[in-house]
Amino acid sequence: MSLSIEQVLQQAVAVLSTSSDSAQLDAEILLADILQKDRTFLRTWPEHRLTNEQARQFSDLIKRRQQGEPVAYITGKQGFWSLALSISNDTLIPRPETELLVEQALQIIPQNICWQIMDLGTGSGAIALALAKERPASHFVATDIDFASLKLAQQNAVAHHIMNVHFVAAHWLTPFNAELQLDMVVSNPPYIMSGDPHLKQGDVRYEPERALASGKTGLDDIRLIIKQSYTQLKPEGWLLIEHGYHQAEDLHQLMHEQGFISINNLRDYGNQPRLSLCQKKDKR
Repeated sequence: MSLSIEQVLQQAVAVLSTSSDSAQLDAEILLADILQKDRTFLRTWPEHRLTNEQARQFSDLIKRRQQGEPVAYITGKQGFWSLALSISNDTLIPRPETELLVEQALQIIPQNICWQIMDLGTGSGAIALALAKERPASHFVATDIDFASLKLAQQNAVAHHIMNVHFVAAHWLTPFNAELQLDMVVSNPPYIMSGDPHLKQGDVRYEPERALASGKTGLDDIRLIIKQSYTQLKPEGWLLIEHGYHQAEDLHQLMHEQGFISINNLRDYGNQPRLSLCQKKDKR
């Protein structure tokens, strides 16, 4: 006899409990994906029985998760802000702490004025698309050096009918000349030290290292972004950068040395220093 939702979830949680801190959530997301239902369905109909094929597919996904593969890569989906995004192992998995950057940017970007905003290293397009959906009057450019990531980000834009984002293959701001003047630059760049042992642990080991690591101190890309952004921003333009919990003082120093003012650091939902923002001086 086939097993019920309640039974297969109990078995899956028991299997995952030794390898995942979120065994129940992982199992529910994977089963909901197999059944093409939401997680509410699982709780409403625990007696619903799976077909033998569904049970086999679910077992296969649980094995992949047990081996450490992230749930988002298994399902090819991840929620971020108000968006359901397609995800692949070409891109980082959007994380809840990055929503802090979106939240702060939206407090600065005006509702009905066309700002020119650039998202550097867009990956799946999470930041640019979340902002563009909330600020349809503004125009966004989303860059990435990886063509597969840009293609995925474009697909996400089409899926959500977001038309005010232009995608460009670029290494940060390198190909743009000073005539392009921006109101805001946002970025979640690589900021882990190359060779950091955490790159080989947990879910992170499945993510592209080029999007995670940046030189011996983790600051190589951030240093370049700060320098290039100062040239491209309009007077009083804003720069927002996500970074590691231990890098707030480094970013404050780099931004100050470059000439930025109104430098501030904000903590994420786990109370860790996560976001630095600053403003270019006006012309006076």
